[in-house]
Amino acid sequence: MIDFEKIVSDFCRANNLRIVFSADMPEGYETANGTFDIVKNTLYFNLDMLASAPDYEAAFYLFHELRHVLQYTRPQSFSELIQRSLNYVLMFDGTCFKLVSGEWKECRIEGSEKYLSNAYLGQPYELDANRCAYEQAERLCGSSQKLDELYSFWVPENRLSDEEYMEIYKKIDSRI
Repeated sequence: MIDFEKIVSDFCRANNLRIVFSADMPEGYETANGTFDIVKNTLYFNLDMLASAPDYEAAFYLFHELRHVLQYTRPQSFSELIQRSLNYVLMFDGTCFKLVSGEWKECRIEGSEKYLSNAYLGQPYELDANRCAYEQAERLCGSSQKLDELYSFWVPENRLSDEEYMEIYKKIDSRI
């Protein structure tokens, strides 16, 4: 069994960070594995939902969210594209958010289910978080076909180009 709180504590100590760790998922995220809210400086992790998950899966989702913590708290450590993308959230259903002056503003973009799925999965910060999560989970739990399959599930079938993301961000900007 993975000691999630120890991993988070060790991560915060190693990165000189102070964040809140909560198992009480925020409204609208009850079925999510986890999320990091930069506005509240809180890492939410769905311990109830992941209690019965295999260790490699729970570790993957924890390390994914911890990578988001670093992306938001140490953006200068990441590429310009990742830094730019951090202000935008794209959801599978076309719902989008932009972080403006510490507040998330909402709008919608249109597109096919496949397009919106690829847009979400291929977000620069998501690709980075999933790659990091895979590497860390593999280090902690060892290599496995199941871990490979989990990682593959979170890779877009067709990644959008950086230019396409810039166009999406412009569209969101104009609607917010």
